[in-house]
Amino acid sequence: MSDPAIATPAPQGLDVADTARRLKAIFIGSVGNLVEWYDFYAYTAFALYFAPKFFPSHDPVVVQLNAATLFAAGFIVRPIGGWLFGHIADRYGRRLSLTVSVLMMCFGSLIIAVTPTYETIGFAAPVLLALARVIEGLSLGGEYGASATYLTEIAHPDHRGFYSSFQYVTLIGGQLTAILVLLLLQNVFLTHEQLVDWGWRIPFVIGAMLAVTAMFMRRNMHETDAFNEAKKAGPAKESSLRGLLKYPREVAIVVGLTAGGTAAFYTFTTYMQTFVKQTVGLSDIVTTYVIAGSLIFASILQPLYGWLSDRIGRKPLLIFFGVAGTLLTVPILSALEQTKSPWVAFLLISGAWLFVAGYTSINAVVKAELFPTSIRATGVAVPYALTVSIFGGTAPAIALFFKQQGHEQWFYYYLSAVIFISLLVYSTMRDTKHDSAMHRHE
Repeated sequence: MSDPAIATPAPQGLDVADTARRLKAIFIGSVGNLVEWYDFYAYTAFALYFAPKFFPSHDPVVVQLNAATLFAAGFIVRPIGGWLFGHIADRYGRRLSLTVSVLMMCFGSLIIAVTPTYETIGFAAPVLLALARVIEGLSLGGEYGASATYLTEIAHPDHRGFYSSFQYVTLIGGQLTAILVLLLLQNVFLTHEQLVDWGWRIPFVIGAMLAVTAMFMRRNMHETDAFNEAKKAGPAKESSLRGLLKYPREVAIVVGLTAGGTAAFYTFTTYMQTFVKQTVGLSDIVTTYVIAGSLIFASILQPLYGWLSDRIGRKPLLIFFGVAGTLLTVPILSALEQTKSPWVAFLLISGAWLFVAGYTSINAVVKAELFPTSIRATGVAVPYALTVSIFGGTAPAIALFFKQQGHEQWFYYYLSAVIFISLLVYSTMRDTKHDSAMHRHE
């Protein structure tokens, strides 16, 4: 039987027991997010080893392109996952949505771990791999909205920015965990031949086991007081998407504030591994260390910026990201292109994180504070997932296209332009810390 819901007291009153319950709930909600992102990025980290097993070809570029296409498929279905799990979260509870989403991620990871190769079952092998990526994409699309809503609602009103920032701590932590597993298998436990032969299955087995653990932890999560208050009004009389149509301005704000942030995030995480290796020219292992170090630095920034937003508001941090991102993206990426030093590369990427964290640390709480309780998870998840699919998931592909055309720097200006568009939204939107919809349960 689960613990009783956490009530939301007046901002001035927090006792030790209440704080402990909130911290436990936030930890459980966050650890599931880490597992989901670990599973999702393990695919990218180990594609070099398993892709030839599913896409036989004499051209390694074709093999990796096929694997990348399935990675993109995970982004395409994310809006559907956002709608599905947002609906579950808004109608049946945040806890149920989060529990089912991590269970689906377990299935996706397990399918990859046990699927026979092309040599054994032929065309069915890449079909099953595609099915696994679709399942993982649906799961991840639902995880963001439900976890952003849960962490924001479960937090004390005075500390929403701080506690919700742990969503991106665990998101980045999932990527770091995938990198750590890769390094251990590459350098400690297995030979290259073993990794290529069967070792690539290990990270997906680990992911499935972690997902099962997270699922059992989430079964006993506290339901939020806000959701219970909304339930007292009775069952919803319309679908979640129809309800979302009543908030076109808020939906537009989510799209606008996400576009630049998600493009920057995927540039300095997913694409940066390729950029540092191919453009800067560092070795595989040095590249991995540089990226891992920058991600650790980024993780440290998240709660610091979240805490700051609880003091000065959300809008100043978003504007800081927008201004700095517009002005500094081109100089940072241009300098990074010219350097051959891993330390300089680390410092430049970390310098970018100083402003990118102005978005990542608080974007979850800002979105949650835009919508009333009855539509909050759907309102956060669906427009966010659509925008990530358009601007986030495509960022590496656009960068590589410009590079292939011999105009790599065009991508730097493209990213700056997208961030500038978001800056226009930041400049005109309300500061959700001071004008929040968290108290509205209709």
